Amino acid sequence: MSAPTRTEPGLRVEELRGFRVGVTSDRRSEDLVAALQRRGAQVLHAPALRIVPHEQDAALVEETRALIRARPEVVLLTTGYGVRRWFEVADAAGLGAALTAVLDDAQIFARGPKAVGAVRAAGLLDVQTSEIDTTAALVDAITGHGLGGRRVAIQLHGSTDHDALRRLADVSAEVLTVTPYRWVRPSGDRLLRLVEATCSRQLDAITYTSAPGAAATLEAARAAGLGPEFVRAHREHVTAAAVGPVTAQPLLDAGIVPVVPERHRLGALIRLVCDDLARHHVQVYRAHDTLVEVRGRSVSVGGRNVLLGPNALVLFKTLAAGRGVVPRSELVAALPDPLDDHALEVAMSRLRRTLDLPGLITTVVRRGYRFTGVRVDVPA
Repeated sequence: MSAPTRTEPGLRVEELRGFRVGVTSDRRSEDLVAALQRRGAQVLHAPALRIVPHEQDAALVEETRALIRARPEVVLLTTGYGVRRWFEVADAAGLGAALTAVLDDAQIFARGPKAVGAVRAAGLLDVQTSEIDTTAALVDAITGHGLGGRRVAIQLHGSTDHDALRRLADVSAEVLTVTPYRWVRPSGDRLLRLVEATCSRQLDAITYTSAPGAAATLEAARAAGLGPEFVRAHREHVTAAAVGPVTAQPLLDAGIVPVVPERHRLGALIRLVCDDLARHHVQVYRAHDTLVEVRGRSVSVGGRNVLLGPNALVLFKTLAAGRGVVPRSELVAALPDPLDDHALEVAMSRLRRTLDLPGLITTVVRRGYRFTGVRVDVPA
């Protein structure tokens, strides 16, 4: 089999050919979708949540003025996007210099690498600690540095940890908050379509880039009455890919174990999705002198791409994964759309004609069907 064409370092344009990937993010989703499509994937984009600015910038301006007057001794920053947007609004209101001066005098604790990057891009210094990746960890850092009883300001984000906020109030003399943006649920039914596609195994992977987005996706599945099916699909077929451990936590809590890159960046997430799908979702079989390759939802027979519908694809994969004769009842149980015996025979006949490889699928009278191809180990 020929190697995938390379057009630039690290990019193999065909490595996701045949795969369908769900994207649940809103912000920076264009970059993620484009990167997956450049690698050949079909993408179902269904934002679970949408980031929108605070309903009234005037409210954020007033919060900023209050913070400047109070001159907090400790400032907790939770997201890079929130820090950047806060400064944009402050600058537009003529408060940028005063805000920078106040923050420069405070001890700044930033949550995660993106918030740290935004702090340093603003010319400010943070208290360097590598263990802060949650709001709760920010509160722990204050107590760990002996900063209880101080005036504290915290930049809130779209999904506030209210327990951590209560703890912060308990250990601080005063707590001021600023809210540069909030999360809202997008209109339309795209997220429901993603949930349904997952449950019917029409997706091979889903990317999650924020904990609120992951939680909202799970909630959408539960609201549709598909919660158990959604979790089961992830366990059995659909790869869940989370950009970092914080994003992964709602999935873990639901019983889904996602893959997580060592570097919590979009580029590393994309690379991990490619590697995982190549390792677990590509199968090659030899039938006589013909190679049959399955890549996600795509099947090629001797280099000829074959388009299979949902039922035909499930029948093919169930037969290929079976050992020996696969009973009719097992085939019917695997289908997203149940078929009776006659409809199963018609579907199997249509599958054979589409594959056009005599002897690949044989009938065992009164028992079921047998796939005669032999699995071939091919490096990803």
